[in-house]
Amino acid sequence: MNRREFGKKVISGTAGLAVAPIILKPGWKGANDRVNVAVIGIRGQGQLHISGYSKLKNARVVALCDVDSNLFGELIKKHFLDKGLEKPKTYTDMRVLYEDKDIDAVSIVTPNHWHSLASIWALQAGKHVSVEKPCCHNFYEGRKLVEAAEKYKKIVQDGAEQRSNPCAQSMAKFLHDGNLGEVYMAKGLCYKWRDTIGKTPDEPVPAGVDYNLWLGPAPLRPFSRNRFHYNWHWNWDYGNGDMGNQGVHEMDIARWGLGVTLPTKISSIGGHFMFNDDQQTPNDLITVFEFPNPDGGGDKKKILQFEVRHWITNREGVVSEGTASGNTYMVSSENSIGNLFFGSKGYLTKNVNEWQAYIGKERVPGERGNGPGDHYENFIKAIVNNNQDLANGNIKEGFYSCALIHLGNIAYRLGRSLEFDPQKMKFINDPEADSLLSRQYREPFVVPENV
Repeated sequence: MNRREFGKKVISGTAGLAVAPIILKPGWKGANDRVNVAVIGIRGQGQLHISGYSKLKNARVVALCDVDSNLFGELIKKHFLDKGLEKPKTYTDMRVLYEDKDIDAVSIVTPNHWHSLASIWALQAGKHVSVEKPCCHNFYEGRKLVEAAEKYKKIVQDGAEQRSNPCAQSMAKFLHDGNLGEVYMAKGLCYKWRDTIGKTPDEPVPAGVDYNLWLGPAPLRPFSRNRFHYNWHWNWDYGNGDMGNQGVHEMDIARWGLGVTLPTKISSIGGHFMFNDDQQTPNDLITVFEFPNPDGGGDKKKILQFEVRHWITNREGVVSEGTASGNTYMVSSENSIGNLFFGSKGYLTKNVNEWQAYIGKERVPGERGNGPGDHYENFIKAIVNNNQDLANGNIKEGFYSCALIHLGNIAYRLGRSLEFDPQKMKFINDPEADSLLSRQYREPFVVPENV
């Protein structure tokens, strides 16, 4: 299939390349071959992906893709030429990158509204995929991404990087083994200092930016800097607020520790307080999810609370609230980010680096755990060994955690509690809420019904 034919297939969402699974004989490709990785989206978090893969002996970053071509020169010098590494290929359109047969895997670090479609296209083109959190911009996209992962049999890693941390793994085992008794409630905390974004006018698109590609599936709107680099997080067309930004990490941990998937009831209240600016998403949000718990005592349910705060706040007992080495974005003097779990035998606190259990009425310090991992290394290991489990970021688990974010945001935007059917994956007798499970896509950037 030539480039033009493939492009047409991908654009229409009907590409269905037959991809043979990797069969390991003595090793992947060859004993000395490295996995060739392309990073898509390089301005912020993408640079961590470039650095992460570049440090690995069995991986190399061979291509970069970004709609802002102004970024290439400085970043290539910083991450490649100054370190004696080979200069990577550069692309503006990911569809052209996907035609490159030398690229084995892609790391997708675009804005949220591109995550699922970019991943599905990559899978259709025969690439392994690591996709940043949240793996989907809405509920429907997450379902389609899970279907594509199952269909194309490639390694797909969700960006919930704490799944690779021994700290989080030991925490989950401690809770699931019953050491805290019946764990009936979890709380996710995302108290991260966020100042006002102000207001920015509509203006001409900056030179070197392919704004049509940046918008992709989103509606056509004039360019504004508050709808572009980073501040897109606070616009519903592209982001999911802080519950779907920083908060997705804590949501995943809360759901994992609580041992639940999809809820039956969702309530969410909050608002955008203090600032008269361009932000659409709330800067204070309290969301509560209810899950069935047939084996529990008393009321047969579990509760997951999640709270976002963007300004001055108290602490709520998350361990090591001072600056944590290497993780100041998670825990710092301004931020309280982590999880609390409550059980019949005690409670547990966790941040990205460590957890601590407190047992009994006297809250006696009990077991604890710590230790970071390497999500990038695990993705490459999974590819080399053709073993999805080694990726430590199953995309179905990623979808379940992202689903909570989307369901919570829907309840907030509608201003009422919602009842949900986890089997049918739709709201109960609520067409208005169901309509927000997906979105209208801008041709040709359509997440396909048939992946």
